[in-house]
Amino acid sequence: QVQLVESGGGLVQAGGSLRLSCAASGRTFSTYDMAWLRQAPGNERGFVAAIRWNGASTYLADSVKGRFTISRDNAKNAVYLQMNSLKPEDTAAYYCAATRASVLHIIASRYSYWGQGTQVTISS
Repeated sequence: QVQLVESGGGLVQAGGSLRLSCAASGRTFSTYDMAWLRQAPGNERGFVAAIRWNGASTYLADSVKGRFTISRDNAKNAVYLQMNSLKPEDTAAYYCAATRASVLHIIASRYSYWGQGTQVTISS
């Protein structure tokens, strides 16, 4: 089992940057694929980015490719989401999630563990 706590959200202007962090507890963090998903009011929770347990591969949603980067540090039990060139449509609650799987997943229901979320608001 793994517990997840996100941080780093806030209010920034369009074009700005934020770096989200997700701190994980437990000795088995390095065995989990990790992902970031986001949910805006009235919308379903949608995929943003995912990274394999060993960091060997990543996958990004088309809407964030070229702007966001996902990374992890297994020695620190942490996963990060670097967000650049932010747009108002990036406004949402961002959630960190974990799962054990043979491939990266983009569907929220495939993830077993979730953090409480951190709010990101982009002003125009």
